Amino acid sequence: MSIKSLAKCQPLYGQMAVGSALRALAVAGHLRQVRCAVDGGEGIRWVTRTFWSRTARDNEWWGAFLAAEETRCAPQPAEPAATDAAEVPAPAPVLPKQRTEESQGPSPAYLVLAGLGRADARLALSAADCAVLEQLADQWFARGVDADYLTRALTAGLPEAVDSPVGFVRRRLRDKLPPQLPAPAAQAAPARHLMIECADCRTPGPPEVFRDGLCGPCLRSTQGGTAADPVPEGCDVQGHVRRLREQLRAR
Repeated sequence: MSIKSLAKCQPLYGQMAVGSALRALAVAGHLRQVRCAVDGGEGIRWVTRTFWSRTARDNEWWGAFLAAEETRCAPQPAEPAATDAAEVPAPAPVLPKQRTEESQGPSPAYLVLAGLGRADARLALSAADCAVLEQLADQWFARGVDADYLTRALTAGLPEAVDSPVGFVRRRLRDKLPPQLPAPAAQAAPARHLMIECADCRTPGPPEVFRDGLCGPCLRSTQGGTAADPVPEGCDVQGHVRRLREQLRAR
């Protein structure tokens, strides 16, 4: 509902007349044009939306309506689909974290422990040693480290001789356990902004700073008598447009 598109559909009225009519409708409380920031997946872009009311509304009504519209259009968290109780699958049994013959291969913690002897022969561990220390090593992975970090932490600064590799590694796993870092905050969805356009100069801004569809400077200009008077409720819009055009010719 831009001025240019409406003027193309109304051959009897030019863009100036259409703009004056839209301004008069906004001042009378029938019309509000707003800019909305929407996220189409490729970044935020601004679109212009037009709200029309056959009944003239006051500023308080439009303010409450636009506030509710912005809340309604804001992204909402997805809710799980409702299902019948009979269709809900039974929860899987919680198994203890331990190695079994049915497990799908060795864990990352076990692989790091098993590879210490290749990184440094002084820390060569047996299969039984790796099984004993696996739970301690797994705590490191739970705190966000990777295999390379754990290997470097266990092999750095070794003494010339290690009498008990399993005891030495156990001590390092406990003493050098990294701190628990807070989980990274999920990236919030881009906020949806809604700004009203001035019916006269088309300057956007928050709805609360507008009155009768006009920004502060345009409203003061109208009250000072430099702009046309607002259209009273129930007035003939086409007649008002004719009067506006006569006023423009007189100037």
